[in-house]
Amino acid sequence: MDLLQHIRNVPDWPKEGIQFKDITTLCKAHAPFKEACDRIIDHFKNRGINKVVAIEARGYVFGGVIAYELGAGFVLIRKPGKLPYKTISESYQLEYGTDSIHMHIDAIEEGDKVLVFDDLLATGGTAKAACNLVEKSGGKVEGVAFVIELTGSLHGRDQLKGYEILSLVEIPVEE
Repeated sequence: MDLLQHIRNVPDWPKEGIQFKDITTLCKAHAPFKEACDRIIDHFKNRGINKVVAIEARGYVFGGVIAYELGAGFVLIRKPGKLPYKTISESYQLEYGTDSIHMHIDAIEEGDKVLVFDDLLATGGTAKAACNLVEKSGGKVEGVAFVIELTGSLHGRDQLKGYEILSLVEIPVEE
């Protein structure tokens, strides 16, 4: 199945010049949503993964399903001020400034085998920050998975050297 056919392009959102890749169109139909989840699950099954870390918010749509099917726990990574208990954080660079993500301090334990999931790989900053949180907590990142990878001028993979990366759909982006 060509998953790209199920991803809507929204021009000039959230701001002019951005071509937003909308996965809600992939999620709304059972067959493409199941196909996307199954490809990730099949790729990472039998690896001993015991935690799936997903990045807010679209990452949660797939992350829970993937964790359930892998027989793993599910860990939420959120923006500042959104988690109710003590957290650890990791900052990362944006095009203009910095941002940070947070995870509960007890979400990952020493020796956990972790799959990091987000819906989209662009510059790689958020995913790398998530990997750093896992490793700071004593976990081992077994892989990083995405539905979409924007390839070309963004160089997101460069941030994730040394990690196994699975992207279901690659979309070229030019400067």
